[in-house]
Formats: sequence, structure tokens, C-alpha cells
Amino acid sequence: MREVAILGVGMTRFGELWEMSLRNMFAEAALAAIDDAGVDHIDSMYVGSMSSGLFVHQEHIAAMLADYLGVAGIPSTRVESACASGGLAVRHALFEVASGASDIVLAGGVEKMTDGADATDALASAADQEYEAFHGITFPGLYAFIANAHMEKYGTTREQLADVAVKNHDHGSMNPRAQFPFKLTRETVMNSTMVAEPLRLLDCSPVTDGAAAVIVASMDVAQKMDRPIVKVIASGAATGAIAMHSRKDPTTIPAVGLAAERAFKQADLTPEKIDVAEVHDCFTIAELVVTEEMGFVELGKSGEAVSAGETRLGGRIPINTSGGLKSKGHPVGASGTAQIIEVVEQLRGDIGERQVEGARIGLTQNMGGSGASCVVHILEGVS
Repeated sequence: MREVAILGVGMTRFGELWEMSLRNMFAEAALAAIDDAGVDHIDSMYVGSMSSGLFVHQEHIAAMLADYLGVAGIPSTRVESACASGGLAVRHALFEVASGASDIVLAGGVEKMTDGADATDALASAADQEYEAFHGITFPGLYAFIANAHMEKYGTTREQLADVAVKNHDHGSMNPRAQFPFKLTRETVMNSTMVAEPLRLLDCSPVTDGAAAVIVASMDVAQKMDRPIVKVIASGAATGAIAMHSRKDPTTIPAVGLAAERAFKQADLTPEKIDVAEVHDCFTIAELVVTEEMGFVELGKSGEAVSAGETRLGGRIPINTSGGLKSKGHPVGASGTAQIIEVVEQLRGDIGERQVEGARIGLTQNMGGSGASCVVHILEGVS
């Protein structure tokens, strides 16, 4: 297998992009990535999108987007794994280049969520339809179940959940592409509208439009270009039970632990070697659980770690320096790719006031639904 690099990145701003269509958003992000990479062609492309058919009534988007981008004729494949679609699109591109089948592949994600669709209904399609959605449970409800279980088992507090949102909005306030680039206080979070006990409105990621794309290239190609090189040193993926009632312990998300274990083994690293991480904080409790699953903190200690400042800029392991899904936004098909862009820019050392000093190794963790699918990437800055 060949060594692989992320050579170029591009993304739209995230938010309610009423003036842009799904195809326009993807083209903007893809062209920006191509320009950033300095390449004159792509051999293939992968598009992560969860529910374009439900959100904008458009399926068959892989071919449509290749045509609209002006590269009709190349292989183009849509990847769907709920909110993990963008991260898994990048994983497929990595394998295609590593295998030698292609030298330069575009991988991206896109979602247009605000054009009139019932977002709650569309997102519920990522849950178990027969046993969860049919009976009225929503994703806020599922994550509220996780939060209550975590609070009961470990003593996690309502204040610690709020501190996740405060930390991520602090980071997001420095991100010009974020949907909500403003700071919050703990009190504001805790006094926001109740959604599903104990989760309040400001514990939840927003409904978002946006697109993100990266150029994946062989190391041979990357070394010939006058660009910083960020090497992909691991990609781990896993699946688990889609229905919450099928899990032995609702305070854990086994697919996250498995994907992380596989990535760390492939990279021959331990969690202590990671300098910066982007993780899937669709709800504040999600960030707490996944940081435990990946070994950044002990089980039951993630709330304490956040409140102590260990996971903010300047802390022991800065997490979600982009603002995370919570502040940056969560266009579900694009979120995993956008995580990779944040880490690439961190490892290049050119991200401005959000820069993690001396960052050399970064991680992204992207999951679908309540954690039935997960992909973890580990990247290293080499020049």
C-alpha cells in the first residue's frame, strides 16, 4: 500500500445558506480544494451525503455533482453512513489512492438541510425506524438517554455538559467559517430551552447547510507539489448496534472505541501522542462519551476534564478547536470532511489564533446517528 497525503482542502462557510444550492455548495468547496492542492485534474471522487433525497429531493448526486463540477466521465461515488458520511468518503478515497488505482482523488461531503424539509424526520432516518423512530424517539431523546445514564453512573453534572458548549463556542468564536461564531456562558447554556431532559437547546448542534472537500494524493504526487504535506497515517472504522436498547451499556459507544483502537494500532501510537483532535459533538454528551471511548480521559472523568480546561486551547489535549459541530455547524454529510480540514490546517501551522502550538499529529472522529458507525483518522504533518 502506498503512502497517502491530504494535499488540498476547501469548504464553504457553514450556516443557513439560502442563496446556495446543494450543487453550488459542493462546487465551491471542491474547486477551493483543487486550487489549494494546485492539481490540474482529479482521477476520481467520493461524495458524502446523508439524506439529499429527503432534504432536497435529489438522489443520484454523485454523477450530478461530477457533471456540475466539470469532470463528467470520471468515476464518482456517493457514500452514505448518516453523519459519518463525509469521514467515510475520505476513507474510501484514501484506499483508492493507497491501492494504486488512482493518484489524485477528491473526497467531500455536502448537505443542504434548510430548504423546507422536515429536518427532524430526515435525521430520524439514521435511527432504528421500527424500534426507535416509529415510537417517537428523536436524536435529542436518544442522546438525553445517554446523558442521564452517564450522570447516574459517573456523577457527571449538568454544569459539565454546559462547559462543553462553552468551550466549543470559545473556539468557534475564532472561526470565520462557523455558523455560530460567538461565545456562551455556562448560565446561558443552562437556561436555554429544554429539548430533552437534561439536554437544552444549547447542548445541541444546529441544522446547517455546507460543503467541505479535500484532495487525497499519493505521496509521490504530493512531494512534487510546492505545498505543505499532511500524511494520513491511519484510518480505522467500525459499526455497532443502531438501536440504543441493543447496547449493553448506554454510557458507551462501542463502535467509537473499536474504530479508535484500529487507528491507533495502525499508526502505532497511543492517545497521549495526539496533539489536537476534532470529535463528533452533535450533543454535548457525545463529546464526553467519545473522548472516554478513545482513551483521552478515563471512563467517567470527561466532564471533570472539560471543566478543568484540559480539552480547550492551551490544555492537555485541545479538542474541537474549530468550534466542533456545536459552534461551527453540522451539515451532516459534510461534517466529517470538515473535521479533517481543521486538523490539516492545524498541522500546516497556518490556522491563526486557533493554532495549537507545535501540533504535529492530529485525529478526527466522525460517527453516524447515535454511534452505529464511526471512522477515525490520524494525520501527521511532515513538511
